[in-house]
Amino acid sequence: MVIQRWQSLLLLVAAVMMACFTFMSLGQVQTTDFSFNFTSLGFTYEGEATDGAPSGTFLHTWYFFTLSLFTAVILLIDIFLYGNLPLQKRVCLIGVLFIIASAACGGVLGYCAVEGGQIGWSSVALAPVLALCATLLAYNRMQSDHKKLKAVDRIR
Repeated sequence: MVIQRWQSLLLLVAAVMMACFTFMSLGQVQTTDFSFNFTSLGFTYEGEATDGAPSGTFLHTWYFFTLSLFTAVILLIDIFLYGNLPLQKRVCLIGVLFIIASAACGGVLGYCAVEGGQIGWSSVALAPVLALCATLLAYNRMQSDHKKLKAVDRIR
């Protein structure tokens, strides 16, 4: 007997939120000289480069990109582990840890990477919070299903 309904949807929402966090702009950093766009791939100069102004990427953050993308992949894989409920619950908890690590890495990079800059966060920066809530709700549903399966096994 397999009960798999809401946790699949909640894990899908969490994976989509982490994918948005990975691929979309997280904010802008304004310094006295430049304005930078902050994504998980790094800090890039904004605007057209004129009069020899720098262009391209100011700081690469491949580790942050890899961490947040790996988090989305773990959450996607967790959807398809419904046949093995204890493994699905463990992978869900690992996903929670990776979500927290991604959010912490993004926060540290946003506030500390560019000296003297003020950051303006985008609404996508809240995606890990939504992903964390969805993942914890999915874990709660898995716990509930686990209890139901134990009750059915006890009756047989």
